[in-house]
Amino acid sequence: MQSKTQVFWSGEYDFYRTRLTHSLEVAQIGKSVCRWLKHSSDLLEGDFFVDEDLMEAVCLSHDLGHPPFGHAGERSLNHFMAGYGGFEGNAQTLRLLTDRIFSQSRTGMDPTRAFMDGVLKYKSLWSELKSVTGKLPRNHFLYDSQVGSLDWALGGHDFPAELVPGDVRDSFKSVECQIMDWADDTAYSLNDLADSVRAGFLTVEKVERWARKNEVEGSDESPIGKLVRAIRGGRIEPFVGKRIGSFIQAASLEREVNFLSGVTHRYSYKVVVDDEIRQESELFKKLAYEVVFLSPQLKQLEHKGSLMLRRLWEVLEKRYVKGESIDGQTFELLSEDDAQEIANTPDAAAKARLVCDFLAGMTDGYAVRMYRRLFEPGFGSIGDLVG
Repeated sequence: MQSKTQVFWSGEYDFYRTRLTHSLEVAQIGKSVCRWLKHSSDLLEGDFFVDEDLMEAVCLSHDLGHPPFGHAGERSLNHFMAGYGGFEGNAQTLRLLTDRIFSQSRTGMDPTRAFMDGVLKYKSLWSELKSVTGKLPRNHFLYDSQVGSLDWALGGHDFPAELVPGDVRDSFKSVECQIMDWADDTAYSLNDLADSVRAGFLTVEKVERWARKNEVEGSDESPIGKLVRAIRGGRIEPFVGKRIGSFIQAASLEREVNFLSGVTHRYSYKVVVDDEIRQESELFKKLAYEVVFLSPQLKQLEHKGSLMLRRLWEVLEKRYVKGESIDGQTFELLSEDDAQEIANTPDAAAKARLVCDFLAGMTDGYAVRMYRRLFEPGFGSIGDLVG
């Protein structure tokens, strides 16, 4: 995860956040929210609280399944896997935890029910969303093969009819998952701003121009006004740190009644975030998305990452999923263990999933090196390490 993209390509500069540093920050924020709720909520007292160690594990794990090149890589793999059940970062996280994380035995880590449920941001199956919308799902789904894990996480209880697949069902989260989600939003909407300022993507001029275009209030005491003042004064990190504290303390608990609240306390509570702070988070996310993520500089890099993944997928699918020769040859491109596992897998969809596992597990640098070894005549030698 240290070498996987968060916002900017990993390895380009040492001080940008990666998937690992982002996950560490989410874990810090998540644990702080637990402490704040224990301190501030009259619903928690004594030895009855949201466990910080569980929260840390959930937050550290929440992005394990994300592939190289950030969300562009995720979209690309989902496109390649359209005929085999799709690809989704959260579903891949669950797959790692339950099936793949210990590579030698090819088994998962046998997670507890609370831990597994804590990372389950989405609870609709790929085929369910496809049936409801009539289209191939773009994101926010679980693989059809994970129905057993979903059923176990919910203790064998079926969803009531009103929790239809999609956003409605996805809003049904355990209290740990809700805290992780808010911690993730906090890190994304604040910490990633700091990287964008340091990278020169967010300047006073760009922020003010964006605010005028979107008719967003920019007075001195508005969120945008405070951000502009922090950028102008070279104090973006203190600004972010202070806002993180405000975001943590904006969380509170309310009692919740639903079909599982009588079974487990994980579903007896709803995390409520102050409306003003929630709007501020959405504002900063919108700013970062439209000014930074949609910038030509990042989109060009995303295109390059997607192109490399496409070339790798095409050659691996042809060789290991379709079983076809490449230019009349059937040489091995993967390690002996990987190739043998795919060969022992009976159907094409399962083979494709294993190829997808291989690509999703790559770091940015590993993907670039493998691409160059396969497709650039002047790169690589027989002495190269596979990784």
